[in-house]
Amino acid sequence: MINFKRAIVIGCPGSGKSTFARQLQKVTDIPLHYLDMLYWNADKTTVSSEKFDERLADILSKDTWIIDGNYGRTMETRIKQCDVIFFLDYPLEICLDGIRERLGKPREDMPWIETKEDEEFIDFVKSFANDSRPKILELLDKYSYKKIITFHSREEADNFIRFF
Repeated sequence: MINFKRAIVIGCPGSGKSTFARQLQKVTDIPLHYLDMLYWNADKTTVSSEKFDERLADILSKDTWIIDGNYGRTMETRIKQCDVIFFLDYPLEICLDGIRERLGKPREDMPWIETKEDEEFIDFVKSFANDSRPKILELLDKYSYKKIITFHSREEADNFIRFF
Protein backbone atom coordinates (compact mmCIF):
# COMPACT_ATOMS: atom_id res chain seq x y z
CA MET A 1 0.00 0.00 0.00
CA ILE A 2 1.13 3.52 -0.72
CA ASN A 3 0.12 6.74 0.93
CA PHE A 4 -0.64 9.76 -1.21
CA LYS A 5 -2.84 12.84 -1.32
CA ARG A 6 -2.53 13.78 -4.99
CA ALA A 7 -2.46 11.34 -7.88
CA ILE A 8 -2.71 11.45 -11.65
CA VAL A 9 -3.85 8.60 -13.88
CA ILE A 10 -2.47 8.72 -17.42
CA GLY A 11 -2.30 6.41 -20.43
CA CYS A 12 -3.65 5.82 -23.89
CA PRO A 13 -7.34 6.54 -24.46
CA GLY A 14 -9.29 3.33 -23.98
CA SER A 15 -6.78 1.91 -21.50
CA GLY A 16 -9.25 2.23 -18.65
CA LYS A 17 -7.90 5.33 -16.91
CA SER A 18 -11.33 6.43 -15.75
CA THR A 19 -12.28 2.97 -14.52
CA PHE A 20 -9.00 2.65 -12.62
CA ALA A 21 -9.36 6.19 -11.23
CA ARG A 22 -12.90 5.40 -9.99
CA GLN A 23 -11.66 2.23 -8.29
CA LEU A 24 -8.78 4.18 -6.74
CA GLN A 25 -11.21 6.83 -5.52
CA LYS A 26 -13.36 4.16 -3.86
CA VAL A 27 -10.46 2.67 -1.90
CA THR A 28 -8.91 6.03 -0.92
CA ASP A 29 -11.94 8.33 -0.61
CA ILE A 30 -9.88 11.04 -2.37
CA PRO A 31 -11.91 13.33 -4.68
CA LEU A 32 -11.74 12.35 -8.35
CA HIS A 33 -11.68 14.79 -11.26
CA TYR A 34 -11.91 13.97 -14.96
CA LEU A 35 -10.04 16.28 -17.33
CA ASP A 36 -12.55 15.46 -20.08
CA MET A 37 -15.30 16.95 -17.92
CA LEU A 38 -13.25 20.14 -17.47
CA TYR A 39 -12.59 20.46 -21.21
CA TRP A 40 -15.72 19.25 -23.02
CA ASN A 41 -19.25 20.62 -23.07
CA ALA A 42 -22.26 18.31 -23.50
CA ASP A 43 -22.67 19.49 -27.12
CA LYS A 44 -19.14 18.24 -27.97
CA THR A 45 -17.68 21.73 -28.05
CA THR A 46 -14.70 22.64 -25.89
CA VAL A 47 -14.08 25.35 -23.36
CA SER A 48 -11.31 27.87 -23.96
CA SER A 49 -7.77 27.05 -22.84
CA GLU A 50 -8.11 29.82 -20.27
CA LYS A 51 -11.30 28.32 -18.83
CA PHE A 52 -9.77 24.83 -18.77
CA ASP A 53 -6.65 26.15 -17.03
CA GLU A 54 -8.80 28.01 -14.51
CA ARG A 55 -10.78 24.87 -13.72
CA LEU A 56 -7.61 22.80 -13.41
CA ALA A 57 -5.90 25.39 -11.19
CA ASP A 58 -8.88 25.27 -8.85
CA ILE A 59 -8.48 21.49 -8.47
CA LEU A 60 -4.69 21.67 -8.11
CA SER A 61 -5.06 24.19 -5.28
CA LYS A 62 -6.88 21.62 -3.16
CA ASP A 63 -5.14 19.38 -0.61
CA THR A 64 -6.23 16.07 -2.12
CA TRP A 65 -7.19 14.91 -5.60
CA ILE A 66 -7.05 12.19 -8.19
CA ILE A 67 -6.97 13.55 -11.74
CA ASP A 68 -7.82 11.29 -14.65
CA GLY A 69 -6.59 12.19 -18.12
CA ASN A 70 -3.62 13.08 -20.27
CA TYR A 71 -3.99 16.54 -21.82
CA GLY A 72 -0.31 16.87 -22.69
CA ARG A 73 -0.24 20.66 -22.50
CA THR A 74 -0.87 20.54 -18.73
CA MET A 75 0.64 17.17 -17.87
CA GLU A 76 3.91 18.52 -16.50
CA THR A 77 2.03 20.95 -14.25
CA ARG A 78 0.06 18.05 -12.78
CA ILE A 79 3.16 15.85 -12.46
CA LYS A 80 4.97 18.59 -10.53
CA GLN A 81 2.14 18.77 -7.99
CA CYS A 82 1.22 15.10 -7.56
CA ASP A 83 2.56 12.53 -5.12
CA VAL A 84 2.05 9.52 -7.38
CA ILE A 85 1.63 8.86 -11.09
CA PHE A 86 -0.30 5.85 -12.33
CA PHE A 87 0.62 5.10 -15.95
CA LEU A 88 -1.56 2.59 -17.78
CA ASP A 89 0.88 1.50 -20.49
CA TYR A 90 -1.16 -1.03 -22.42
CA PRO A 91 -0.92 -2.48 -25.93
CA LEU A 92 -2.92 -0.77 -28.68
CA GLU A 93 -5.45 -3.59 -29.09
CA ILE A 94 -6.41 -3.43 -25.41
CA CYS A 95 -7.09 0.29 -25.80
CA LEU A 96 -9.06 -0.12 -29.03
CA ASP A 97 -11.14 -2.85 -27.37
CA GLY A 98 -11.75 -0.51 -24.43
CA ILE A 99 -13.07 2.18 -26.78
CA ARG A 100 -15.37 -0.29 -28.54
CA GLU A 101 -16.69 -1.65 -25.23
CA ARG A 102 -17.79 1.78 -23.98
CA LEU A 103 -19.80 2.73 -27.07
CA GLY A 104 -23.42 3.44 -26.18
CA LYS A 105 -22.78 3.46 -22.44
CA PRO A 106 -23.21 6.50 -20.20
CA ARG A 107 -19.99 7.49 -18.48
CA GLU A 108 -19.41 9.86 -15.61
CA ASP A 109 -16.10 10.93 -17.17
CA MET A 110 -17.67 12.30 -20.39
CA PRO A 111 -20.56 14.74 -20.82
CA TRP A 112 -22.16 12.71 -23.64
CA ILE A 113 -22.65 9.10 -24.72
CA GLU A 114 -20.40 7.94 -27.53
CA THR A 115 -22.58 6.10 -30.03
CA LYS A 116 -20.11 5.43 -32.85
CA GLU A 117 -16.39 5.27 -33.42
CA ASP A 118 -14.81 8.61 -34.25
CA GLU A 119 -12.20 8.00 -36.98
CA GLU A 120 -10.10 11.00 -35.98
CA PHE A 121 -10.06 9.80 -32.37
CA ILE A 122 -9.19 6.23 -33.44
CA ASP A 123 -6.30 7.61 -35.52
CA PHE A 124 -5.09 9.51 -32.44
CA VAL A 125 -5.23 6.30 -30.39
CA LYS A 126 -3.38 4.36 -33.09
CA SER A 127 -0.62 6.98 -33.13
CA PHE A 128 -0.44 7.29 -29.33
CA ALA A 129 2.52 4.89 -28.98
CA ASN A 130 4.60 6.87 -31.47
CA ASP A 131 3.42 10.41 -30.73
CA SER A 132 2.23 10.79 -27.13
CA ARG A 133 3.87 7.90 -25.27
CA PRO A 134 7.47 9.10 -25.88
CA LYS A 135 6.57 12.52 -24.44
CA ILE A 136 5.02 10.85 -21.40
CA LEU A 137 8.08 8.65 -20.91
CA GLU A 138 10.30 11.73 -21.18
CA LEU A 139 8.31 13.46 -18.43
CA LEU A 140 8.35 10.34 -16.27
CA ASP A 141 12.13 10.20 -16.68
CA LYS A 142 12.46 13.91 -15.84
CA TYR A 143 10.39 13.39 -12.68
CA SER A 144 11.72 9.93 -11.84
CA TYR A 145 12.02 10.95 -8.18
CA LYS A 146 8.20 10.89 -8.03
CA LYS A 147 6.39 7.68 -7.15
CA ILE A 148 5.54 6.19 -10.57
CA ILE A 149 3.47 3.04 -10.87
CA THR A 150 3.23 1.60 -14.35
CA PHE A 151 0.76 -1.12 -15.27
CA HIS A 152 1.21 -3.17 -18.44
CA SER A 153 -2.08 -5.05 -18.19
CA ARG A 154 -5.52 -4.60 -16.71
CA GLU A 155 -4.79 -7.56 -14.46
CA GLU A 156 -1.86 -5.66 -12.88
CA ALA A 157 -4.07 -2.62 -12.26
CA ASP A 158 -6.89 -4.78 -10.87
CA ASN A 159 -4.47 -6.56 -8.53
CA PHE A 160 -3.12 -3.24 -7.29
CA ILE A 161 -6.64 -2.11 -6.35
CA ARG A 162 -7.51 -5.52 -4.90
CA PHE A 163 -4.52 -5.46 -2.55
CA PHE A 164 -4.50 -1.72 -1.82
